[in-house]
Amino acid sequence: MEEKKFVKFKQDELGIKEYVKHSLGKGRISDVSIEYTPIGEKIIIATNRPGLIIGKKGEKIEELTTVLRKRFNLDNPHIDIKEISSEALDAQLVADSIAIQLERKGSLKFKIIAYKALDSIMKAGALGVELALSGKLPSERAKTWRFQQGYLKKTGDPSKVVEKAMAQARTQMGVIGIKVSILPPNAHIHDQIKVNDALMNVINQNKSAIDEKPVKKTRKKKEASN
Repeated sequence: MEEKKFVKFKQDELGIKEYVKHSLGKGRISDVSIEYTPIGEKIIIATNRPGLIIGKKGEKIEELTTVLRKRFNLDNPHIDIKEISSEALDAQLVADSIAIQLERKGSLKFKIIAYKALDSIMKAGALGVELALSGKLPSERAKTWRFQQGYLKKTGDPSKVVEKAMAQARTQMGVIGIKVSILPPNAHIHDQIKVNDALMNVINQNKSAIDEKPVKKTRKKKEASN
């Protein structure tokens, strides 16, 4: 019984997240998380457009709160808005943006759309990025196109700091799957060596110490001649 309750609880939680994303519009929501407190449910919405989500004098927030309370039987839902300062470094927003552009402009321009997204992400300060577009793209058969730039780990512990997201674009030629992986500027990479002034000073000091050491001359043993 406890397992069934847990599964039902997770299903309801997923339903809330999907409803919030769908109702507020594609390309506006990065993530929806739910925290349970003694006074009610705290729903945190991460977005790059807080003004459109809140509405004039908080009208949209009040409307969404009412719907969540009635539709999902929440006791006391409270919505918090988390503003995303850099849209180009958020993997989910980038994936949704690419999907929207493919749906509007068509899959024929998928390379232009991908390279523009790649350029904006790297200009925002990302250490590395990979875009993967798969499905009915202009080619003889369905395939996956990958666009990469910078440094990006795919395995091991360093890969855990890579932000990943997925989206789908429904075009006239069919459904296109989009995967975005971004290594943020503040990511800590264990095997990365940064060459800065402090490191160069240490190298120069070690080099000077080596140069100052006296060189020992070795004499070859002369063969004794009888």
